[in-house]
Amino acid sequence: MMQFHEVRFPVALSFGSIGGPERRTDVVTLASGFEERNTPWAHSRRRYDAGIGLRSMDDIDALIAFFEARRGQMYGFRWKDWSDFKSGKPSTAVSATDQVLGTGDGVRTEFALLKAYASGEARYDRPIAKPVEGSVRLAVDGVEQTLGTDFGVDFATGMVTLSGAAPAGVSVTAGYEFDVPVRFDTDRIQTSAATFQAGEVPDVPVIEVRV
Repeated sequence: MMQFHEVRFPVALSFGSIGGPERRTDVVTLASGFEERNTPWAHSRRRYDAGIGLRSMDDIDALIAFFEARRGQMYGFRWKDWSDFKSGKPSTAVSATDQVLGTGDGVRTEFALLKAYASGEARYDRPIAKPVEGSVRLAVDGVEQTLGTDFGVDFATGMVTLSGAAPAGVSVTAGYEFDVPVRFDTDRIQTSAATFQAGEVPDVPVIEVRV
């Protein structure tokens, strides 16, 4: 069973953090000079450094409290990636038509939230498992639906369930804000009031987990 706490890392601390997606690619150079490239990962994985966002001793106190409550690496938690936390562009408001979840086949009533990253003809669909409660908007054939009446959302898995008849031949779209499921990538945090005040911040690695 997934060891995960549905609690978000303090956003005031994550705001100044650095990080982003990483991929794993195995590159083999052949005798001819050509390369063969393969990846065992279907999805990217994100890493962050939470120490960069610390600005005061009170911030360190909040970090240690959060770290201890998670038992270090033991329990995962939610993380707001300030550079990528919306279904649409960062500068625009969430819309019910931001992302296409699928086309109704007359049977299916459950759809998984996702975010598409496209460049040229290439596209990557990222599963979104941790939508932010109260932010999810959904539309069927462009008509926005009502949460609680027309559809429900499992905020722990990112699954959307339509309440009425299964749509047929029309698009199901959604918009939302989302968190990244992560855990601390260390069981130790070293801090010093003297070095912190001198401008040195602790190294607090955070890594995305599969859920």
